[in-house]
Amino acid sequence: MSKVELYAAIRRDHRGGMTMREIERKHNVSWRTVRRAVDSVWPEPRKKLPPRPTALDPYKTVIDEILRADLDAPRKQRHTVTRLFHRLVEEHGADVSYQMVRRYVADRKPRILVESGKAPLEAFVPQTHQPGMEAEVDFGDVSVRLAGELVTCYLFSFRLSYSGKAVHRVFASCGQEAFFEGHVHALRTLGGVPRSKVRYDNLKAAVARVLGLSRARVETDRWIAFKSHFGIESFYCRPGIDGAHEKGGVEGQIGYFRRNHFTPVPEVESLAELNELVEQWDQHDGRRRIGSRPRTIDEYFEVERPLLMPLPEEPFETGRVFTPRVDRYSQIAVRTNRYSVPVRLIGKRVRVMLHASHLVVYDKNVEAARHERLIAKGSCRLELDHYLEALIRKPGAFPGATALEQARSAGKFTPVHDAWWAAAVRAHGDTEGTRALIEVLLMARHIPHEHLVAGLATALRAGALTADAVALEARKAAQTEDEPAPVTSSALGTGQPSATVTFLHEWKLNHLPPDTRPLPSVTPYDQLLRRRASGGDHREGEAQ
Repeated sequence: MSKVELYAAIRRDHRGGMTMREIERKHNVSWRTVRRAVDSVWPEPRKKLPPRPTALDPYKTVIDEILRADLDAPRKQRHTVTRLFHRLVEEHGADVSYQMVRRYVADRKPRILVESGKAPLEAFVPQTHQPGMEAEVDFGDVSVRLAGELVTCYLFSFRLSYSGKAVHRVFASCGQEAFFEGHVHALRTLGGVPRSKVRYDNLKAAVARVLGLSRARVETDRWIAFKSHFGIESFYCRPGIDGAHEKGGVEGQIGYFRRNHFTPVPEVESLAELNELVEQWDQHDGRRRIGSRPRTIDEYFEVERPLLMPLPEEPFETGRVFTPRVDRYSQIAVRTNRYSVPVRLIGKRVRVMLHASHLVVYDKNVEAARHERLIAKGSCRLELDHYLEALIRKPGAFPGATALEQARSAGKFTPVHDAWWAAAVRAHGDTEGTRALIEVLLMARHIPHEHLVAGLATALRAGALTADAVALEARKAAQTEDEPAPVTSSALGTGQPSATVTFLHEWKLNHLPPDTRPLPSVTPYDQLLRRRASGGDHREGEAQ
């Protein structure tokens, strides 16, 4: 019960005829409280405690005089907090700390400016935004538990100023690739481009240099080309915190989105999965009202959508091109991280198309590798498949390969692989057993992963420890994937299907192609016999 409610209850009991002592016992209060409640509806405000004295109190007037004198001093010869602290110690013998002086100066200096009339008047003017004319863009960092690891990602936000309709996208970085891809996704989702201007802060993806205190900027070449392609007119806010209010809509939108959808920290396996959730959250937010507006965001957006400029038909390549050389470890370096490529490309220069969430490696015009982009700096991502041609010649390097450990962590090299490998090594020795496993892994380029694992499991149960046997069982698994398995009497009796393996010659005999040739006929031979018989009769007549 609040104090106002207590006073109301006391007054109600007093009007009902209860005595002061009865009210005291009922509410467990003193007679002074009962008297104050009877005399006044509102409780007395709580008295503020007097400030505790500090060692700086005797010198506050000295500091104020120095700060006032600085108002007329040259700009470059005014007191810093350090200089002011040293003067207090040297000239006045003050026994104070630097932090104590710094806190007082930070609190007192703006007040002295206001008292002197030299402080600029900071006022905010309400703005009215026309439909389809303006938008705001910004990045905000968010924490995500990605594949079990807590990482920092970046939330791109594109917000229309009139309706408040916002489109979000999460990226591994806030570089130019993410900046462009966020725009493309947002403009396609919204169905058009604002006609007047889009407000930005001075992020490096767009601004190469800020020119003095003016609004002029030196923009990056790719950003100029991107704006020209989509017809975007950019407007840059003042640098630093002073210009944050100039795009306050998107600043508040990122905070709202982070508090309502990223709390608690989301746990996902990939950024693609997270962005699917973000799209659902965007649709949900369209049904809410902003402040005291009478209609929802989506209702205002229906008015704004037809007024946006149409999008160009031709696409814009948002990725950035690099041309690194493949080192002897079959790796390339892209933005402080390293990625593997097939070993046949060692020593060659390849073309890399770097996107916000992934990168694609091209050998001339043919795709050679594709990787999910790494978030942490100085990391390395290796594909086991890229090293198989080298490992089949050097099987002794397979057990300690970094690519093998990463394949295990990613779930591509399963316990079934390990069990079949161990059995093959016991049967054929380290070198031949490992080489047989590598031959099986090479099949993964043509056989789906789940079928290959099923083939390994069947071959392991049957004791067939050759690559040919695994290939046959994997093909059988692919053929019978959509067909129900026949139930045999032995399976019904034991509860487990018997482990059998088909040998190569049996499989070939059972899978011969259909013979479409016609059946043989002796009709042409009968014609030859008749012709011979007629020839024999003619020769007999001549003899006679």
